[in-house]
Amino acid sequence: MAREQNGTERPRWIAHFDMDCFFAAVEQRDNEAYRGRPVIVGGLSARGVVSTASYEARRFGVHSAMPMETARRRCPNGIFLPPDFARYSAASRQIFALMERFSPRIEPLSIDEGFLDLTGMEGLMESLPAYGRRIKDAVHDATGLVASVGIAPNKFLAKLASDLEKPDGLTILRPGDIPRVVWPLPVSRLWGVGQKTGDRLRALRFCTIGDVAAADPAALAARLGKRLASHLYELANGRDDRPVEPVAEAKSIGREITFERDVKSREEAEAQLLYLAGQVGWRLRRAGKRARTIQLKIRLQDFSTYTRRKTLPEDTCYDEEIYETARELFRAFPLPPGAGIRLLGISGSGFDGPGTLSLFRDVPKKDRLYAAIDGLKKRFGEDVVRRGGAGPASPP
Repeated sequence: MAREQNGTERPRWIAHFDMDCFFAAVEQRDNEAYRGRPVIVGGLSARGVVSTASYEARRFGVHSAMPMETARRRCPNGIFLPPDFARYSAASRQIFALMERFSPRIEPLSIDEGFLDLTGMEGLMESLPAYGRRIKDAVHDATGLVASVGIAPNKFLAKLASDLEKPDGLTILRPGDIPRVVWPLPVSRLWGVGQKTGDRLRALRFCTIGDVAAADPAALAARLGKRLASHLYELANGRDDRPVEPVAEAKSIGREITFERDVKSREEAEAQLLYLAGQVGWRLRRAGKRARTIQLKIRLQDFSTYTRRKTLPEDTCYDEEIYETARELFRAFPLPPGAGIRLLGISGSGFDGPGTLSLFRDVPKKDRLYAAIDGLKKRFGEDVVRRGGAGPASPP
């Protein structure tokens, strides 16, 4: 509930929109020969992964984050394409501009999904379903693309709702719907439940969201730890107080990975940091930015999260400098014995700092090298060039 100035409460409503198979849908929209056929977008190298698969490709068992070689085996007659981020970004900007018609508060989650705060806008709506249909129709009429929309009292339920009737879905989740609609769903549908946490919950006989909602909070905390137990218990009971937070111009550029299984060794973690540094460097250069501060993010298996940062004497957008800084921060972090790492992330910030250029640094040569690398990445996808030892990682 949201609170008025006079102290009374009004219903809180949040919409989540999610473009269906966004990259593949843009390709099918722009090329008639691709329509109705299985389209797979991603890195086309031997170590590439699938970014997006059309619904036609999903019928063959192809899905996001799958190794591209596996996708080729499952769907040998598919249309395999490298990502065209310029076109996807243009479509994304058009979609988010449209959303400004429907809410003054918009929070992008990624290039193809976001939240809209609809609280207090009831006077502009015929009904919640009619407003959701207006959002979907506006996107389709302007772009030719299909969005699934969920509307609910909070962000967790809205995002869950948008996925319930895909493709081309429209779902309204009201508080009274939670026992009937949400509780029968598997625990994997809770935010923060990956494969390992899901296995732990199922081993404890928490198989559905309803099982978690009905659990004794103290007993749940004893088995999962207080932080994780509280997080899951609140979501399972349909409670999520996070506000919709509009995002201004990016103050940092980064990349993070949540692992399907916890990383246990420092060697494996550093391989993932090498991969992440390459992704962050690529994104900085695409944005025309150089970072003065590098930040490392570590989340352990119990959801405890730590950040470490270092400000550099010179700003950078080079993969190896980002990696060396992140590795230095990681090696200085007191990782508890036997602790598993659930998430690693690297980000760069301080774009407007007074960076100085070293006279001993061969910048032109390095820039030429990275221009060649970036040209390959732009043509064939982010994973086409990867330094030896960089660990495999799933795309966002």
